[in-house]
Amino acid sequence: MSNIQWMDEVLKRKEDLIKDLQGLLQIKSVLDEEHATDNAPLGKGVKDALQYVLNLGKRDGFKDKNVGNLAGHLEMGTGSELVGVLGHVDVVPEGDGWSVDPYKGIVKDGRIYARGSSDDKGPTMAAYYGMKIVKELGVPLEKRVRLIIGTDEESDWRCVDHYFEHEEMPTMAFVPDADFPIIYAEKGIADFDLIQKPQQGNNAEAGNELLSFQSGRRYNMVPDFAKAALSIEGDPTILVQQYHDFLNEHHVKGEEYIDNGKLILTLEGKSAHGAEPRNGTSAGLYLAKFLNSLSLDLAGHKFVSTIFEYFFDRSRGEAFGIQYHDEITGDLTINVGIMEYDKVDGGRIGLNMRYPVTFEIFEGKNQIESKLKEDGLILQNFSNSKPHHVDKNDPLIKTLQKVYEEQTGEKAELLSTGGGTYARSLKRGVAFGALFPGREDVMHQKDEYMYVEDLLKATAIYAQAIYELATK
Repeated sequence: MSNIQWMDEVLKRKEDLIKDLQGLLQIKSVLDEEHATDNAPLGKGVKDALQYVLNLGKRDGFKDKNVGNLAGHLEMGTGSELVGVLGHVDVVPEGDGWSVDPYKGIVKDGRIYARGSSDDKGPTMAAYYGMKIVKELGVPLEKRVRLIIGTDEESDWRCVDHYFEHEEMPTMAFVPDADFPIIYAEKGIADFDLIQKPQQGNNAEAGNELLSFQSGRRYNMVPDFAKAALSIEGDPTILVQQYHDFLNEHHVKGEEYIDNGKLILTLEGKSAHGAEPRNGTSAGLYLAKFLNSLSLDLAGHKFVSTIFEYFFDRSRGEAFGIQYHDEITGDLTINVGIMEYDKVDGGRIGLNMRYPVTFEIFEGKNQIESKLKEDGLILQNFSNSKPHHVDKNDPLIKTLQKVYEEQTGEKAELLSTGGGTYARSLKRGVAFGALFPGREDVMHQKDEYMYVEDLLKATAIYAQAIYELATK
C-alpha cells in the first residue's frame, strides 16, 4: 500500500476534520486552578477538552484511556514497539484585542481563527485525523500507535509527568507543536522569580509613590498590557504630559485616569511567545522605563529600575553576564513574563530563560544569584527543564525527513528551537510541525489562526509519517 495518495484521503474527510476541530476550539481550555476539583484538577474547560478528544476516539473505534484527568491516549495496532504522537489541548489565555470571537473557530479567508488553532489544537487534530486515516485504510501495522493528549503544556507539564509515571514511554515519537520540517534540538527552559522584599519607612520623594504595578500572566508570554497606580502630590498635569510624550516617542498606546485619588497609568504592548522576546513589545518593560524616569519612593524606584536596567532591550542575559550561543540552538534568551509590585508586599519579577544545549545551567544560576545578592534581590521558585537533542542520523529523523520531502517537494532541514515541546519529555522524540516555513507564527497572539490549507497538508504528512513509522 505504498502508493497511497495521502492528500486525497485527507480531502475526503475535510469537512469532518474542520467540524471536529471547531468543536474542540469552542472549549475554553485555559488553566483554572481556582475552580479545580478532583475530577478536573486543572479546571473544567481543560477536562472538557481532554474528554472531547477521547470521545472522538471512542466514536472512531480507537482504544481510549483517561489517565487521572490530566492526560489520556487513543491507541491502535499491535506489537511490542510503540509509536507516540504527543499533542496538547490546553491553551494560554486569549488576551485582549481580538477582532473575532476567540472561542468560535470561525473560518474566513482560508484561515480558521481561534485561541489554540495553531497551538496546539489544530496540529493535534491534524495528527488525530492522520491516525484515523491509517486506521480506516486498514493498513496492517507492525507497531502500536498512540496519540497522547496533554492538558498542562502551557504551564507546569503536570500532564506528561503524571502520564509517564503510569504509562509506558514510546519507542519513538513526534510532537505536532512547533515548526516544520523537523526540530531535533530544544533549548533548556528555566523559570524563576526575582524577589524584592517589602521595605519599611519609604518616604516618597517629590510626593510621588508607586502603589502598585502589574504586567503579565505567564512566564512564557511577552506581556501585552501593564498598569501602575501612583500617589501624586499636587497637580498631575506635568506628569501626564510627560507620559503622553513618552507614548508618542516610543509608538505605543496607553491611557491615564484618576481613580480614588490615585493616578492610574496603563500601557498596551504586543504579545509574543517568550521563546523570543524580540518578537513582542513588552508593555511592562515600557511602563517601567517611563516610571524609572520619575522621582519615586525608594522601594518603588528600586522595582522599576531593576526591570529597566536589567531587561529593557536586554533579552540575552547581559545584566547577569551570561550571554551564550552555540551552533546547535543559538542564543540564550530571557523573557520577563510577570511583573508584580505592591508597596506593602514588595515586588516579584517572573523570568523565563531559554538556554542552549551546551550551556551549564547551574553555573549560570550561581552567577545570577551572585548579581542579585549585590543588588539586594533574591532568586526563588527556580524550576528547570533540561535541553533535548536527538542525533541527526537517528532512523526516526530520517523517516520524517523522507515523509516531509515526499509530501512537500522541499528539503527537510533540521531546526532547533527555544520553544519547549513535549519532545523533551521523551527519550526519543522530535517536534514535527505544524507551522510551515514562511508562515507567520501567531501562537499566543490575538487573532491566532491556522491556514485551512496547512491543516490539510499537515494531516497528510502526519498520516504518512504514522504509516511509515508503524509499518517498518
